[in-house]
Amino acid sequence: MLERFYPNEYVNSVEDIDFDMYYKQGIRGVIFDIDNTLVPHGHPATDKSIEFFEKLRKIGLDTCLISNNQEPRVEPFAYAVKSKYIFDAHKPSTRNYKKAMELMHTDVDSTIFVGDQIFTDVYGANRTGIQSVMVKKIDKKEEIQIVLKRIPEKFILWRWKKKMSKTDMSK
Repeated sequence: MLERFYPNEYVNSVEDIDFDMYYKQGIRGVIFDIDNTLVPHGHPATDKSIEFFEKLRKIGLDTCLISNNQEPRVEPFAYAVKSKYIFDAHKPSTRNYKKAMELMHTDVDSTIFVGDQIFTDVYGANRTGIQSVMVKKIDKKEEIQIVLKRIPEKFILWRWKKKMSKTDMSK
């Protein structure tokens, strides 16, 4: 039952993701959440995030940002990092994950999703059939509705880690 919320991978930050490996495995598109995944909530794109997206393009990866935020938040960030974007995405609905793949000309086998929340980001990617990579949130400051979701999220991550350690021991 809880497996539908499990990420395929869980890392400290986007810098810890081996995008070269994903490219070698046939991944050509990366869908990203913005807030607390790439920058602290509400912050603009930084030089570091701009360089990060340039690195992804050099690898050969296309990108699309999908956010539940409105366009005034998403568009300037997308413009700065030179990425496609979808605002007011209604994650975890699968509709805009599919739209992001259309924009990048990818499919479920050639796309991964990167985000910081289980109940919107990871669950939506999993429902769509996309590999999901969860990153630890960047900043402690979050809106109250997100803070409240973090409580059951901790339990799900604990269960996921327990399952992963059993899988590692069986090898």
